[in-house]
Amino acid sequence: MRIAVISDTHMPRGARALPGDCVERLRRADLILHAGDFTGLSFFAELASLGPQVEAVRGNMDDGALRSRLPGERVVEAAGARIAMVHVPGARAGRKERLAARFPGCDAVVYGHTHLPEIVRHGELWILNPGSPTERRRAPARTMLDLVVTDGALTPELVSFET
Repeated sequence: MRIAVISDTHMPRGARALPGDCVERLRRADLILHAGDFTGLSFFAELASLGPQVEAVRGNMDDGALRSRLPGERVVEAAGARIAMVHVPGARAGRKERLAARFPGCDAVVYGHTHLPEIVRHGELWILNPGSPTERRRAPARTMLDLVVTDGALTPELVSFET
């Protein structure tokens, strides 16, 4: 199973758009995960129109319509893996331990908010942040994650886009 993971798209805003390669990866995925800060309900609908199922959590910048529609956290089961999702992971200090304790029994935790991509292991748990495909802030590039899940085993790959 191929999962496309994005976060912090902050759309619609001006002429901002997802990079073309990002859109193609989203379309080819079996599932799309969005870790919050769509910003507007219209972008949620645009993302859903690409084809694959979209699972998401609300972000701190999402409008009221999205905030009432999306949970603050969730666990998604995909190809034998349990993937937790949350937008705000809390302070950097102790983050891995805190997320592991918050989501016991999960194989990965996907979070957003920082715009800084991260792929790390904490014991048997993957801690994953896709960064942002539209607004890099302090990150070196705009990014997303491709996640391959086979029989419960996860293989994450960071994908960078031209700035």
